[in-house]
Amino acid sequence: MRICGLLGLLLWGMLACRAQPMTEPITAFVHVNVLPMDRDTVLRDQTVLVRGSRIVAVGPAAFVEIPEGARRIDGTGRYLMPGLAEMHGHVPGGNAPAQYVEDVMWLYVANGVTTVRGMLGDSAQLDLRARINQGELIGPTLYLAGPAFSGRTVTTPEQAAEMVRHQKTEGWDLLKVQEGLRPEVYDAMARTAHEVGIRFAGHVPDAVGLRHALEMGQETFDHLDGFIAYLDAFDRPIDEARLQEVVRLTREAQAWVVPTMALWEVLMGVLDLETVRSYEELRYMPPEIVARWVRAHERRLADPRLDRERARLHIANRMRLLEALADGGVGILFGTDSPQQFSVPGFSVYREIERMEAAGLTPYQILRSATYNVGRYFQRHDSFGVVGIGHRADLILLEGNPLEDLDHLKQKVGVMVRGRWLSTSELQAKLDEIAARYAR
Repeated sequence: MRICGLLGLLLWGMLACRAQPMTEPITAFVHVNVLPMDRDTVLRDQTVLVRGSRIVAVGPAAFVEIPEGARRIDGTGRYLMPGLAEMHGHVPGGNAPAQYVEDVMWLYVANGVTTVRGMLGDSAQLDLRARINQGELIGPTLYLAGPAFSGRTVTTPEQAAEMVRHQKTEGWDLLKVQEGLRPEVYDAMARTAHEVGIRFAGHVPDAVGLRHALEMGQETFDHLDGFIAYLDAFDRPIDEARLQEVVRLTREAQAWVVPTMALWEVLMGVLDLETVRSYEELRYMPPEIVARWVRAHERRLADPRLDRERARLHIANRMRLLEALADGGVGILFGTDSPQQFSVPGFSVYREIERMEAAGLTPYQILRSATYNVGRYFQRHDSFGVVGIGHRADLILLEGNPLEDLDHLKQKVGVMVRGRWLSTSELQAKLDEIAARYAR
């Protein structure tokens, strides 16, 4: 039955290509090895057809007919996988210069990030999302949280309910939870969110706690702080029995976790200033922003309260926590919190991947967290995160297999975002332009 189903999908895609006139451009990735990412496998010597912004056929190269006039991209010896997602990004707001906003969008795409969940809302982002969706600007598909719910922005249950309804009406995709909410305010937000059909995600307010947030249906938990607090593992070893308990609670609640591991090594003062200042990707950020990051890190390292041994233990606990969550069946969603201190959009992907791998996750677990898992999370909005018929054509073509070595993610032939193909030379030319502008 499975073989028949796959053949049926392939036949459907081929017939669709034949039956319709070429009113939209068609791209064919020919003789390519496909990483579908809905399963841990490589499909060898495939042809993948893209019409407009959708994948319309995937199958053995010997059997997929390529329509006349289609653009052909040679995939011989190469690997095609879904585009990556940044599930805790900070999209520049209305006060940011237009050029900087465009640069940030390009930095994402140039590194294969084709989906970004923006986690701090500003009204200008709604216009930016519309411009990208309409093709006026090259950028990742944006899913946006509204202005944050925090102890500073909402103080009563009535205000919380009103704010939820207002953000739903404005067209935000989700609500952002920050610290400082009292339990009754948080609960009013959660109940109203369920009522109007908008999800909520982010931090765990201290007064609410992780267990109650899980019970109220918070869908994603970002940065692992709520878990560390629940385990009382800020500066002491993790209790393994309690760790397995929280893994079970999270899995049973069907909640997701966005770890943001690399950034926390900066924020905890584990990394030396010389190390973070040496990041080559800093040349793609405005000098005034980099200088602000440097000053913040200098202050952090000079703080007499900083105990670097305790900080290293804290980081080790986060690493153990992530490994346990992933191995325990909790859904992991890839995120880096860029742009943030020394976390440069797009380039932060590679630093986050390195820390996730150091925590014990396999290449497939890591890549799945940035592709298939994100598609599942957003399935009510669209179909993407898989190289499969009907999915959004967000794709990365690589010279090598990232399941064998994640460094192959840096060896791109090109990136396709919503059906638009951008070669490595085109991506690099714009990166060089951004670096030259900031160097001046």
